[in-house]
Amino acid sequence: MKAQYWYWIAGAAAMVLAVFSGLAENRRSRRETLDDIGWVPWRGIQVAAVFAMLLILFFALKVG
Repeated sequence: MKAQYWYWIAGAAAMVLAVFSGLAENRRSRRETLDDIGWVPWRGIQVAAVFAMLLILFFALKVG
């Protein structure tokens, strides 16, 4: 496989992680007991995953 295919796969995985963490953050913000803080920083993970996705997909387009 070419390196470009691996970039597309990694970009898709980062996108899935960003969507999953966005859903988890939405679920966390809608719970009844808002005083219970979660131990996973979903918003930070989502921002990092979106940044990684954009960077990886940029490389995927540049390699091709």
